[in-house]
Amino acid sequence: MTLFDFSDASGQEPNREELLRMAIRAAEAGNKTAARVMFRKVLSEDKRNERAMMWLAKLAETPTERAQWLNRVLMVNPNNQVARDALHKMKYKRSASENRVLLIFGVIVGVLAVLGLVIVIAVLITR
Repeated sequence: MTLFDFSDASGQEPNREELLRMAIRAAEAGNKTAARVMFRKVLSEDKRNERAMMWLAKLAETPTERAQWLNRVLMVNPNNQVARDALHKMKYKRSASENRVLLIFGVIVGVLAVLGLVIVIAVLITR
């Protein structure tokens, strides 16, 4: 017996589609751990199951893990527009964040340069 027993009252394990539906219900109910286990079980039986991979991307704990699942979906189906759009959005957010950091750094450098120039001028005037 495993930590998560997916068998029904008769002791029979659900088929892959039933297990996928159970995993989706668990994910929607907020039971992420059980959902992940079930989605991984589906993938152990069907390594190309896009729905399980997309749900695992939704349940990912880090952006890196999310990107890995989305890329795996695109390896199975390069035409999956949802996965492509999600990856594009992640890249855009990361790029926007990096640009904000560069902008803030540039403003700080600019302010320090002006302040330094003011100090140099003040020293030269007081001589």
